[in-house]
Amino acid sequence: MSDRSGIFAGDDPFAIARSWLAEAERTETNDPNAIALSTVDGDGMPNARMVLLKEIEAAAFVFYTNYGSVKAQELDGAGKAAFVMHWKSLRRQIRVRGAISREDGPQADAYYASRSLKSRLGAWASHQSQPLSGRASLMAEVARVTAKHGPNPARPPFWGGYRLVPSEIEFWADGAFRLHDRFRWRRGTPDAAWQIDRLSP
Repeated sequence: MSDRSGIFAGDDPFAIARSWLAEAERTETNDPNAIALSTVDGDGMPNARMVLLKEIEAAAFVFYTNYGSVKAQELDGAGKAAFVMHWKSLRRQIRVRGAISREDGPQADAYYASRSLKSRLGAWASHQSQPLSGRASLMAEVARVTAKHGPNPARPPFWGGYRLVPSEIEFWADGAFRLHDRFRWRRGTPDAAWQIDRLSP
């Protein structure tokens, strides 16, 4: 497309996303990799929450969570999800929709091992999304798992990653007079060629 230049240029949407994220890492004050992840439950009721995107792979986006959480149950149930990354400092956003699968192998082990010890122990201690009687009981559980698992805990079997393989990616940048620039990349299957359209603001 002739006018897809500058920050929108390129034939690989994942490379564009990585470039935008790298730029945001230099300008955003906190959590430039934060995404608003949207799911639906079994009744079709939508849900959204902020999570941290941990990797933009060659053909997918990866994040991690507790498999017992509401978000994980909804991800497993629907098998698809959407998210938006928004950077106020850049006045840009990326919207993504696609299929979801678990990442619970060596890649998840390696990411878990890279986290701080307190975060690793916290993953063991938190029964994410379940009712909690008070912070004292949570801290008591942290103390219990610390004594049990020691200074180098293995990744919990109930904690790991999800990989979103997109069927649609939209890159959005703020424009003067609210005439924003929007480019949507779509494909029917992961092996298909991308169709790229400029969208009206």
